[in-house]
Amino acid sequence: MIRLVLVGAAGRMGRAVEQAAGEADGFELKARVVAAGDPLGSEPGWSRSIADSVSAGDVVIEFSSPAAARETAEICAERRAALVSGTTGLSPEEDAAIQRAARRTAVLRAANFSLGVLALRRALAAALLALPRDWDVEIVERHHRRKLDSPSGTAMALAREAAALRELPAEALRHGRQGRAGPRPAAEIGVHAVRGGSWVGDHLVLLAGEGEWLELRHVAQDRGAFAQGALAAAQFVATASPGLYTLEQVLTTQGRTH
Repeated sequence: MIRLVLVGAAGRMGRAVEQAAGEADGFELKARVVAAGDPLGSEPGWSRSIADSVSAGDVVIEFSSPAAARETAEICAERRAALVSGTTGLSPEEDAAIQRAARRTAVLRAANFSLGVLALRRALAAALLALPRDWDVEIVERHHRRKLDSPSGTAMALAREAAALRELPAEALRHGRQGRAGPRPAAEIGVHAVRGGSWVGDHLVLLAGEGEWLELRHVAQDRGAFAQGALAAAQFVATASPGLYTLEQVLTTQGRTH
């Protein structure tokens, strides 16, 4: 039985993970951790303290805030609890804290836990390798109005992977255009964010050549799709050695056991 601690438990993803864990075998919900000022923290079964909720052998799943992600990583490293981290919009210092934690415990970090997004990433890589290098790449993402970071972590991951395949520097990413921007440079990847309504997640990659174009798109209709990936990650890190892992490694392992 895997003991789960949910950090950011009152959020949309926290609630989706709790529901999925309750419907799956092999998980025991040990604690729900919320932000310091959340009134739920005083209710039975809820907590405002990460430190008071985590012990050795636990698996912590966090979809919270950058500051809470860093604190969670540090506590997991100290207590030897495994960590599944899904918070996006981290600063370089916060990201470095998670990488340091991976030296002492198993950490799996992903910007998106959807299997469909993984397929999108693989399809994009295959398309870029098959197409001429002068085809333009534009990425458009849509999320609900309450999302805090922009562009999404998934859009940035797609953009960075496209840039690496094209051997372009980080400066090649272009976040929006305004005014007389001039002709589009060839060595550029456009990244555009749309916010509104209740969109769960929509990522569109446009590949445009002369006289033709190709569109790759993934649409998430329900957060349950992400929750299933997070639980698969929790099963993986529960028995993994210290290190920083990816969702791809989880799926590879699952494929070997089926």
